[in-house]
Amino acid sequence: MVNFVGAGPGAKDLVTIRAYKLISGAGVIIYAGSLVNPELLEYANNTCKIYNSATMTLEEVINIMADASQKGIEVVRLHTGDPCIYGAIKEQMDRLDSLGIPYACCPGVSSFCGAAASLGIEYTLPGISQSVIITRMEGRTPVPAKESIESFAAHNATMVLFLSTGMLGELSQKLISGGYHKDTPAAIAYKATWADEEKYICTIDTLEVTAQKHNITRTALIIVGNVLNPGIYSRSELYNPCFGTGYREALTPEIENS
Repeated sequence: MVNFVGAGPGAKDLVTIRAYKLISGAGVIIYAGSLVNPELLEYANNTCKIYNSATMTLEEVINIMADASQKGIEVVRLHTGDPCIYGAIKEQMDRLDSLGIPYACCPGVSSFCGAAASLGIEYTLPGISQSVIITRMEGRTPVPAKESIESFAAHNATMVLFLSTGMLGELSQKLISGGYHKDTPAAIAYKATWADEEKYICTIDTLEVTAQKHNITRTALIIVGNVLNPGIYSRSELYNPCFGTGYREALTPEIENS
């Protein structure tokens, strides 16, 4: 069995109980060494064989999985955050399907959730933004034309950008040309939830200079939107006493004020 396991955003204790059990019981662990906190490997047992996939190809990863499967050894494929976001797991699953090797997924806390926790923000604020766009800049790996930064920026919703820290000058230009005001709040969350995390609030037009000032070139998320500095936002109707739900009746203003 191969288990794709979410390693969480970085902190050693921000993994699920299921993830801990899978890691500690695995005979082979293949982890994304460029992003996964190596402290998580301390959960592995003493006989576990550990491989760093940062230096490996897909074919090499699959060969290790297949060899372990033939020997009846449990495999953990340890991906940063939640494997379903930029984890490149689909191509691994397809190869395993072709080989008849069973697999399962254990979700994890995504780094974009860890960044919000570190920054003390809520991505969805009534009257400010009710949508979160998760995307990245186009680099060596292309992005579909219909998913350009400019097209997403036109919504002025909350945006979280992965894999874009090395292109912040270009990113700022695209965000502004797409529809965000240059003074829209932005944040750089470097290694959020790790012991050496750094976080900086700036604006869209100062993203590049802020990163340069603090020597941040990778392993950071970029957050854009007015939820970072919301000012006046609407109260949630869910907990408004004058708003009825399936669990409680709405109070009239007279009763509420009595």
